[in-house]
Parts: sequence; C-alpha cells; structure tokens
Amino acid sequence: MLELRNVDKVYGSRGKPPVHAVRALDMDVPSGEIVALLGSSGCGKTSTLRMIAGFEEVTSGSIALGRRQIHRLPPAQRKVAMAFEGYSLYPPLTVRENIAFALKAQQLPRSEVTRRVDAIARLVEIDDILDSYPRAISGGQQQRVSLARALVRDADLYLLDEPMGQLEPQLRAVLRGRIKGLLAERGMTAIFVTHDQAEASALADRIAVMEDGILQQFASEKDLKNHPANLFVASFIGEPPMNLLQAEVARNDGGFGLSVGPDLVFQIRGDTLDKAAQKELEGSARLTVGIRPQKVAVGSGDVRLRVVSNQWLGDQSHIAGECAGKLLIAVTPQRIAARPDDVVPFAMESRHLHIFAGDGTCIHHAEAA
Repeated sequence: MLELRNVDKVYGSRGKPPVHAVRALDMDVPSGEIVALLGSSGCGKTSTLRMIAGFEEVTSGSIALGRRQIHRLPPAQRKVAMAFEGYSLYPPLTVRENIAFALKAQQLPRSEVTRRVDAIARLVEIDDILDSYPRAISGGQQQRVSLARALVRDADLYLLDEPMGQLEPQLRAVLRGRIKGLLAERGMTAIFVTHDQAEASALADRIAVMEDGILQQFASEKDLKNHPANLFVASFIGEPPMNLLQAEVARNDGGFGLSVGPDLVFQIRGDTLDKAAQKELEGSARLTVGIRPQKVAVGSGDVRLRVVSNQWLGDQSHIAGECAGKLLIAVTPQRIAARPDDVVPFAMESRHLHIFAGDGTCIHHAEAA
C-alpha cells in the first residue's frame, strides 16, 4: 500500500515568487493496483511521481510504502523502480547492460540476469538492439529501454513517467496490452503519468485527475465519466468533452425548469433530486448543466440545431451546431447528411443532464446508461 498524506511541493527560486506545484495531496494506492496520474502540462503529476521516487523533496506531508515512511529516505532505499520521461540511460553501456544494471547490483546469477533481460526485451520489442549503444538508437527505442530497465527490477512500486509518449500509435497500442498483462500477472503496484486519456483508460484500474496541483477526483474511468466531481473533471474527461451550458433556474410545480434559451428548456422533477441538490436549485438563479455529446440525439426532436461542422470519422459522426446561441457537440454512430448552415432537429433528455453548482461542484448526475 502506498499512502500519501497532505503532501505539498513548493518550488522556490531567487527573485521569483514560489510555485506551489502540489497541494495537500492525499492518496491511497493498494498493493497490485495500477494508477494513472492524468492532467494537463504543469498540473503537478510529474512532481508527485518524483517525490514518491525521492528525486524531489517533499515540502510538507508524508509518503509511506508498505507501512515504511519513505519520504526522507534516499531513492536507493525506497524499493521503487522508475522509468524516466527523459530516458536517463547510461551512454557507455549497451542496451543489454543498461537493462541489467540494477539486477547485477543485486548480485543475481548471470543466467538469471540474462533470462530476465531477454524476456523483458522481447516484451517491449527491443531484443534486436540489445548490443547497441543508446546514441545509436531512436528516441522511441530509448524510451522502451528505459521502460524495460524499470520493469525488469524487483520493486515494491513501479513509477512510469509518460512511458510510451514517443512510440508510434500501433506499437503503443500493442505495448499497452502487454504491459497491463505483465503488471496484472505479477501483482505489481504501478503509477504512471500521462496526458493521454486513451492510455490512462487502457492501463489503469483508477485514474487520478489533477489540475493546478490539486487532486480533482480519483476514480475508475467509468465513474469519472458518469459521476464527475466537478466542472473541471466533466470538461476534461471524455472525447469530445461534455457539453456545458449556463441555465436559468425557475421553480415550477413538482420541480424546476432549467432554461438555456427560449427554445431549450429542461424540466427536472423534484423527486429525482436529493435534498442537497433541491436546496442548491432553490437558492440559485443560474447554474451549469452538462450533457455528454453521445446523449445529444440528432435527426429527431422538437429543437433545432444550425450545423457548424459535420465530421465523419469512419465509425461515427461529430456534429457541431448552434442552438439558443450556444455551441453544442453531438456524436452519433450514424452518418448524418448535413452541411454547414443546415438546420436539423435534435433532442436532449433531462435524465441525461449533470447539474453543477456555482462553485463547480456536481450536485446531480445523469441517470446511468
């Protein structure tokens, strides 16, 4: 079990204001779980990884691994293996020697070292360059060497910083499956940093969404999509992201009317809301409603959408259009015959709405699909 308690990281620089990179981070990662740190550039995910590894000091808070407090230990004593985004390979050593370096330090038999190196090299498809030097191989190959060097070790925790960012899409897809299988088969605990939602979804059991140094939500991909904690998660998770619209609130018999515009009004029954959500709606004049693009039905309905763009992606249409002065995105598996400036019917059901309070907190989730 990895436990982070109230972890802060502040970078100081002479003549410049301090940068608060990570703020009061609390996180528990059970043994055998694979976790993704997901967020935009500069959100604090790499700083978090480096504090766990010991390459950055913790400004405040604590980090424990397997009941050992490790945040004051040097990296070599933490039993943590890390694959760096910048590779950090040893130039004088061959690929084989780079991967075997930590194993030789453990004084394992030569046959065991060879077996392990050969196995992990085959898994990440670098077995044909084992006798090459880092300067003679490509950036994508160097990245796989760094990944192999981490995964070949015996460690309590594996940290992977953008582990496949330099790989071509086809190879990346293959290696995701292989690495996921390796981690799961051996019950390895792993945390990896990525900005790629597809990679996070493919590899991780849970995803920690970060922004501005703050953990926004820590949950499975399904929960992040169906139960976003706030506006940031709702707008960040999903491709395309959730449609978010400002709505005026009006009380009516049995519930509330949420008006995005004269032609787009949602009716919410009071008995579908919990007490906290009802109280928030009763005290609000305006708030934000959200609906996933996949829940915007194009081709039927009483509301009209003026098409701005219509893209067929081979298996689905992405349609952007204007309604009530707002831009909406719809995704449908059907090919829609509509050109820019065409007006098409569409519908959005109230049961598919997420409702967000003034502070951005989600107070009501859409019905489960």
